[in-house]
Formats: sequence, C-alpha cells, structure tokens
Amino acid sequence: MTAVLPARVPDGELLAQVERLVMTESPSEDLALTRACAGVVGGLVSEVLGERPQELDVDGRPHLLLRSGAERPVLLLAHLDTVWPAGTTADWPFSVAGDTATGPGVFDMKAGLVQGLHAVRTAGVAGVDLLVTSDEEIGSPTSRSLIEREARRARAVLVLEPSADGAPKTARKGVSMYRLLVTGRASHAGLEPEAGVNALVELAAQVAALAALGDPAAGTTVTPTVARAGTTTNTVPATAETALDVRAWTAAEQQRVDDALRALTPTLDGAALQLLGGVNRPPLEAAASTALMALAARCAAELGFALPDGRAVGGGSDGNFTAGIGVPTLDGLGAVGAGAHARGERVSVPALAERTALVARLLQVLTNDDAQEDTP
Repeated sequence: MTAVLPARVPDGELLAQVERLVMTESPSEDLALTRACAGVVGGLVSEVLGERPQELDVDGRPHLLLRSGAERPVLLLAHLDTVWPAGTTADWPFSVAGDTATGPGVFDMKAGLVQGLHAVRTAGVAGVDLLVTSDEEIGSPTSRSLIEREARRARAVLVLEPSADGAPKTARKGVSMYRLLVTGRASHAGLEPEAGVNALVELAAQVAALAALGDPAAGTTVTPTVARAGTTTNTVPATAETALDVRAWTAAEQQRVDDALRALTPTLDGAALQLLGGVNRPPLEAAASTALMALAARCAAELGFALPDGRAVGGGSDGNFTAGIGVPTLDGLGAVGAGAHARGERVSVPALAERTALVARLLQVLTNDDAQEDTP
C-alpha cells in the first residue's frame, strides 16, 4: 500500500508562529520570562494540536507535558529556553530576508519546536507525547528526572534540536562539569611567605595534571576554564579554584576521567583538594541512533529529498539523557540553519516545511504497530 505522506504546512503559518516564540524572550536564568514563554508555548500547542499541555512545576521552573495516552509512545523532546538575555529582541528582533529568518533563539531551538507541533498535527497519528523543558541551556537541573521518566515509557525519542548543516545528530559527547577547590594557608608575601601554603601554586600544578587527562585520539577533552585565587597582591593565597569542562564520546572515557579526578592528591605539604560536580550528561553514543537514522533517510527519500548523513557533535543536549538510559534516540531533527548561541543565528525558511514533513513521516512509521521492522 502506498504511504499517505504528510501534507506540507504553509511557510507563512510556520513563520508567524516562530516569530511569536522568538519575540517572547526566555533566557534560562529568568524564571519570570521562561514562565511567560511557557504560557505562550502552551497556547501554541493548544492552537495547533487542540489540547493544552500540562504545566509541571519543578523547583519553581515550568515544563510542559502533553501525553497521548499510548502505552509505548514516541516522545518528541524540545526546550523553550535560550541563551539570550532579556532585551536582546529590542535591537535584534525576528526578521525575514529572502529565504532566511533570524532572531535570538530562532535556530536553537524555537523554530524546531514549532516544526514539531505541526509534525504531530500533519502526521495524523496517535501515540506521540510531547515534552518541552525550560532549563536545557543550563544543564537541565530540574528537568532531567522528568525527561528520563517520560523516555522510559517511549519506544523512541526524537529531539527537535537544530541540525548540523542539515544533518541529524547521531552522536554527542558526554559532558561532565567540575570545580576543583584548593585550600592552602595565607601569610604575608613579603614578611614570611614561607609560612604560607600557596593555593595558587598548588592549583598551577594541578592544572598541568588535569590537561594531561585528555586523550586526543579518543576525542576526550579536559579543559580548565574559569580560575580564581587569592585576596590581595601581598598575601600568599589561601584558596584557589578552577572550573573544568570534560567531554567524551563514550561512557567508559567519561568514567576514566572522573576516576582520575577523584584520585588527585596535593603536591604541596599542607594543601588540600576538594572536587565538586561530576557527570552532567552521558554520551549519546552512535548505537542509540543507528536504526532511527536509517529510517529517517528512508523517510526523506519518500518525501523527495536526500537527508545528509548523520553527524557526531561535541555539544550535549537532553537527547544525551534519553540515549543514556537505553532508549533509541535521534537528535538534530529541528531547524536547518546556523549560528547557534551566536549573534545572527538563522534558519532556512524553505527547510521549515521540509523538516516538519520529515518528522511527521517518522512519527507515522514509528507509531505503526503493524510495521514492526520500522521500529527500532
């Protein structure tokens, strides 16, 4: 039987709703604005799908959930928060020039969210759940347990994060975040420096050891980022610290670095070390997305276009969490464009409807219980 392919959504309808979301600012750290944006998203869900999602409050932060009632749904995963501070739209509002739309958060990931809603509508199927979170850009501290809970119910997860030059994201590095605190002993730098234990000197020794934990061949990076030490220019520093960003393609590499960090010992007598933090996001390993990527390529061919091969990227997303608990996950199904987190981020207008149709077709196949060979 010939498949009934999803209808194409008019560009104008998609653009009007993307503009509404982009102009509703939602910086992650501003709870009032993210809550207001959650209200706008809830209204948009109701407008497109005819049902308002449940607003879940976790530690004062809003997340939106719309369940289909299916026993094993497909989960569409998105976020509404952005990295852009309040007031950014005053001098950089949403705009369209030719085939390109721009505005703060348009690429990451408000266009993808709009596409996802229309994909559910045009797919014409039951069995699709939607989860929209509001803290992805700050590591998902309140939504992680919610994401994992909903993913455990799902047969597959499709993540509406932006694409990589049009390609879905089939692997993502795991992300670990740490703070290494050093305690020494203060003394006067001129009168009796020998009486002190210089925390900055200890930190410098540790930073060299930290950098050596990376493994370029394995793609593992251990990057000291922000550092601080001391109080005044004539005092031996009693405290010092650095933040660490760790990225790895595999859980084994992530664990290796974590073990090594926890085994660090001071080099100076009288100094002490304290490690805070740990694994934030497990890797989205390629095995989690292989079957879904093959299916997406086939769906794109049915719709008349070629889907670029999947891409492995260093940045993390909430798809790391769902893949980390063993649920088939395909990321990067949102907007086609460029410039995430950069001034001038933009999306391709013609690709809005094309990507909407792709996600809709994936939903049709994945929710078809008679086509078991299509379900990962």
